[in-house]
Amino acid sequence: MQSHAAIARGLTEERPYTKSSPLSLEAVELLAPRAGELLLRIEAVGVCHSDLSVINGSRIRPLPMALGHEAAGIVASVGEGVDDIEVGDHVVLSFVPSCGTCDECQNDRPALCIPAAKVNGTGDLLHGPAVIRDGDGCKVHHHLGVSGFAKHAVVARESVVRIPKDVPMETAALFGCAILTGVGAVINTANVRAGQSIAVFGLGGVGLASVMGGQLVGARTIIAVDPMEEKRNVALELGATAVFHPDEAVEGISKLTEGGVDFAFEAVGVSSVMEVAFQVTNRGGMAVSMGLPHPTQKVTFPALAFAGLGKTFTGSYMGSSVPQRDIPRYIEAWRDGRLPVEKLRTATLPLSEINHAFEELAAGRAIRQILLPHA
Repeated sequence: MQSHAAIARGLTEERPYTKSSPLSLEAVELLAPRAGELLLRIEAVGVCHSDLSVINGSRIRPLPMALGHEAAGIVASVGEGVDDIEVGDHVVLSFVPSCGTCDECQNDRPALCIPAAKVNGTGDLLHGPAVIRDGDGCKVHHHLGVSGFAKHAVVARESVVRIPKDVPMETAALFGCAILTGVGAVINTANVRAGQSIAVFGLGGVGLASVMGGQLVGARTIIAVDPMEEKRNVALELGATAVFHPDEAVEGISKLTEGGVDFAFEAVGVSSVMEVAFQVTNRGGMAVSMGLPHPTQKVTFPALAFAGLGKTFTGSYMGSSVPQRDIPRYIEAWRDGRLPVEKLRTATLPLSEINHAFEELAAGRAIRQILLPHA
């Protein structure tokens, strides 16, 4: 079928993106869904740093690529063998289409699914090669099995989670990445308990979702760190008990916590921030890295901090989540008023404004912008 998608054809750090236009909205052809696949009408898609990382080269992906991975849509057709999803169902996309059978999936770690990592790296789908073609008939790669900056997408059944139809699409999309990653890191990766203390570095969509996660589990102290005052104010609205500019964070956290927090969450993707997050954890504490640094970055930690202080530094990909389990749980928490997801949304724009949205993201002015492909 004919559709439109935003395609990245080259890498650039040239800004503003409103002038360099790293993404072009192009007419594309989608091949029909194969066995195990679905055709979706994309209704809403979030603009995330993981997309920006492809554009600026921090995340190496094959090009050309149709970007976008935090999306929600409506099922338009189903391929052979899909018998648990129907036309008209509302779904949230998961950017790891976990196979369910590899060692990682069998060990309850679907975010680290081995076949999914392979096809996400090559820009293909779980059930076969890419099905997007540009105006010249050439292959366009998929982004994380989603390619949500588009009017339509063909995805693997394993990439979708069915949701209630009364959840607004502009809200539903955020559950696919920001909430799944940020809340998941608090609950699944760190297993934060009521009464414990956390610090969150970087208050974009994922970092603020971690603040919400801390509030959700009853953390006693929730400290939020970001250079932008506006974002620090949002963190306070979401349950942070204290906020700091990065220049004040180490001293401020030390004074507030008498030595450090139980858990620190890094959502920036910068090695120096990772090191600070580790530094401000207390004896026996854990620092959790959620950001995506450039592959050339390295971190340095005092070796004695591990055996001598019992500290841990760990990674969290997709919040160590099980999307089929966690997204419905988080939606229920949102419905109960315990996850005010809408507060993450700073703008709602048509898909044609995508390069403007990326400039706002790169400038640090936006938390989560939602693009509406059919606006």
